[in-house]
Amino acid sequence: MSTEKPKGPASYFPSIEKTYGQPVAHWFGLLAARQGRKHMELVSFLKSEHGLGHGHANALVAHHLAGKG
Repeated sequence: MSTEKPKGPASYFPSIEKTYGQPVAHWFGLLAARQGRKHMELVSFLKSEHGLGHGHANALVAHHLAGKG
């Protein structure tokens, strides 16, 4: 088991799961359904439709658009 802490956007994932009660896979599924949208369009969607804070929404979108989520 690795003791290395996640870096970059993934470092937000435990807080996102705790704060919003959904696994990050849930959020990635919502983002995948909006294929072709720009970064800030996706951030705005998560903020306005699902109540995520800017930092959490930005971290999920950045990870998703990097092809990691």
